[in-house]
Amino acid sequence: MRIVVIGGTGHIGTFLIPRLVLAGNEVICVSRQERKPYLAHQAWDSVRMVAIDRDEAELKNMFGTQVRNLSPDAVIDLICFTPESAQHLVEALHGHVQHFLHCGTIWVHGHSEVVPTDERQYRKPICDYGTKKAAIESYLLTLARKTGFPATILHPGHIVGPGWVPVNPVGTVNPETFKQLAEGKEVVLPNLGMETLHHVHADDVAASFCDALNNWNNAVGESFHIVSSQALTLRGYANAVAAWFGKEARLSFIPWEEWKNGVSADEAEQTWDHIAHSPNCSIEKARRLLNYNPRYTSLQAIEESVKYLMNVVY
Repeated sequence: MRIVVIGGTGHIGTFLIPRLVLAGNEVICVSRQERKPYLAHQAWDSVRMVAIDRDEAELKNMFGTQVRNLSPDAVIDLICFTPESAQHLVEALHGHVQHFLHCGTIWVHGHSEVVPTDERQYRKPICDYGTKKAAIESYLLTLARKTGFPATILHPGHIVGPGWVPVNPVGTVNPETFKQLAEGKEVVLPNLGMETLHHVHADDVAASFCDALNNWNNAVGESFHIVSSQALTLRGYANAVAAWFGKEARLSFIPWEEWKNGVSADEAEQTWDHIAHSPNCSIEKARRLLNYNPRYTSLQAIEESVKYLMNVVY
C-alpha cells in the first residue's frame, strides 16, 4: 500500500513511519523538511521525503492536488487544525483514496462529565483548538455517512515520548517540576490535586493508526480515543515521579485562584487548560473495533520520557 503521511517528522510520525515501512508499505512523508524525527531509525532510508509548506500551498489552492498527485492508497493527516484545511484536502482526495485518517484530540470533549468519557459523549469543546477539531470531526464523519468518504478520526491524549517534555503534574510543560520532585523539593498543586491528565505514548498512537489501517471495515466512519488504559490525578502523578528518584513527594495545595498568581501567565493558562478539561477517556471502543492495545501505561510512558529528559538536560 502506498501511504502518504502529512507531518510525518513530529511526535507521532517518529514512531509511525518506521512501523508503516516495516509492515511492507511504500511510505511518502510530506512536511516542510525543517526538522528530523525525534529518534533515528533505519526505516527512514526507505521513505520518500516530499517538501511542501502546507500553509503556503493551501493559500495557492494547491495542497490537496499535490497530495493527490502522489497517488496514495491511504493518507494520514497528522497536522490539520482547521475545518477549511480539512475540506481543502478532502475535496481533492474524494474518490481517489481507500482510506483517510485524521489525527484529532480528546479536547473535542471539553469538561469531563461522565467518566470514563466515551466517544458517544456530546461534543462541547471549551477552547479554540478543541472547537476546530470537533468541527473537523463532524465534517469528516458526516461526509463518510453521506458520501462514503473513507474517513477515520483518532483522538490522542497528551502525547509522550523521548525527546520532548511531558505535561507535568501541575499541568504545564516546564521541566523544572520534574527536577523539583526528583530532588525532594516542595511542589505546590492547584486545589486538592485531584484533577486528571490522560497521557499516551507516541508509539501507541502510531500503533493505533496501523490498527485502523488493518481494520478498515470497523474504522471507516468512526472516531476513537487513543490514550493509555487509565488517567492520572495530579497528586498521584507527582507521588509516582518522586518515587522514581527514591524520594517522597513533598506536596502542598492551594486554591486555583491563589495558585495561578504564583506562576507566569503562560503557565497559568496551560494549567487551567488541563485541569478544566480533566480528561479521563475510555478506550473500550478502540480495543473492540481496532484491536488497539496500548503497550504503555501513563506512568510507564512518562517515566521513559522524564528519564530521557534528565539524562539529556540535567
